[in-house]
Amino acid sequence: MPTYDYRCEACGHELELFQKISEAPKRKCPKCKKSKLKRQIGGGAGFLFKGSGFYLTDYRSDSYKKGAEAEKKPAEGSTSKESGDKGADKKPGEAKSAPPKNASPAKPGKKK
Repeated sequence: MPTYDYRCEACGHELELFQKISEAPKRKCPKCKKSKLKRQIGGGAGFLFKGSGFYLTDYRSDSYKKGAEAEKKPAEGSTSKESGDKGADKKPGEAKSAPPKNASPAKPGKKK
């Protein structure tokens, strides 16, 4: 519900009223009790977004932020050769290497 500014033409009293848009404007001044109250034309309420706090990540707890930083550090410092990724030097579209020789083939299970 919006806030409306009113001014009495008889006594000059100014006030703000919080009322529904569909509600009729008030006419009787609360100070002088005359029916000379007029609703003023206002520019509306403006608002600005300043500073941080407008993204989900800005509201995270300190423990969450520390955990996220800890996860990033090992990933940032390592390269593909250091992490043991042997397929990193391959070009896109090349076939992946065969499984290691010591890997046992999958054994089919018995059906019931």
